[in-house]
Amino acid sequence: MEDYIKEKAILVGVNVKSDPHFDYSIEELGNLAEAMDVEVVGVITQNLERVTPSHYVGTGKTEEIRALYDATGANVVIFDDELSPAQLRNLEQDLDAKVIDRTTLVLDIFARRAKTREAQLQVEIAQLQYLLPRLVGMNASLSRQGGGTGGGFKNKGSGETKLELDRRKIEKQISKIRRELEDIQAQRVTQRKKRQKNAIPVVSLVGYTNAGKSTIMNQLLNFTNHDDEKQVFEKDMLFATLDTSVRQIDLEDNKKFLLTDTVGFVSKLPHHLVKAFRSTLEEAREADLLLHVVDTSNAESDYMIDITNQTLQDVGVSDVPTIYVYNKADQANIAYPFVKQNEIYMAAKEGKGLNELLEMIKAKIFADYEVHTVCIPYDRGDLVSYLNEQANILSTEYEEAGTVLKVELKVADVNRMRSFFI
Repeated sequence: MEDYIKEKAILVGVNVKSDPHFDYSIEELGNLAEAMDVEVVGVITQNLERVTPSHYVGTGKTEEIRALYDATGANVVIFDDELSPAQLRNLEQDLDAKVIDRTTLVLDIFARRAKTREAQLQVEIAQLQYLLPRLVGMNASLSRQGGGTGGGFKNKGSGETKLELDRRKIEKQISKIRRELEDIQAQRVTQRKKRQKNAIPVVSLVGYTNAGKSTIMNQLLNFTNHDDEKQVFEKDMLFATLDTSVRQIDLEDNKKFLLTDTVGFVSKLPHHLVKAFRSTLEEAREADLLLHVVDTSNAESDYMIDITNQTLQDVGVSDVPTIYVYNKADQANIAYPFVKQNEIYMAAKEGKGLNELLEMIKAKIFADYEVHTVCIPYDRGDLVSYLNEQANILSTEYEEAGTVLKVELKVADVNRMRSFFI
């Protein structure tokens, strides 16, 4: 078995036209590298009006990168933007080093974290689409590249893929994955229709990666259901969870809703990846309510909100009522729990603000519930049982004509019970 060699990386970024978010972008690139167990041993940046078409950075910077690469004993250079095939080829040649870009790094993280068949296929198709235009004249560099970071891609590394597949084979593989994804998507649509038929409201968690979406899901489950078995994986790192989780939240008054956790976003999220995860993100588009989770302790939180909103817009998620959940308020010296219109400041890890959040959710998704008094004949005990299980009974009386219930009904049940109204 080969000895594992920890990768050491030089990060390289170009600050185009004094981008105010540039420093954060480089910091995030370091966090992404860390998520793949890559040690950052140096950072080189350059201010330019536009990136250099041939090498991304200027000639002098290329020499500076080479010198730092040799001095630090690095074995990979990671660039903060997606490199064109020509840039990738030229840099590998002139640096005589393994070169990857931000896109490869993100794809690599996704490949390592994907657990379900759907997520694995979505990542694989994004990897292949990224690879396709980079095949020409890249034999040497790709064999050296041998995939992404930290031991390569979960499925196949870029290098290995090139050695095995020519362009036509890759295109054939993409078509095959697309067909399989379409089948999975069809199942998802069926499940969604079934949920809609049952009239269970859907609440979707969205937000930047590591904002605390999984923590909020777990805390709500624990707060309402006390069910540890349904907990989802959570960890303080980027892209801890990729797979869409759907959990039912049962409330005391027989109301219930489904809570879905979607993939987290990040700046410069690869275009192919957004396209590949489109069907997963459609869960958010079909939701009755979005919980937009924000890490309020991060100085770049406004930027993160913009990135999330833009990505949601790109996949067609719009006009869905939204509650902004400003999480980690305990780390931001902000008073919490604090509610203002459609915003809540809370600390999910501490469990502070869960009650207030639940009340906000209930006010939004159960706003169209109606209170009615019904008289159910004694021979329709099935309806009384149904209402006891599925509705919020406010009072019960027994009269000669039948059981008289004052009950809070969801819209689907209003029509069903209309003939029993009194």
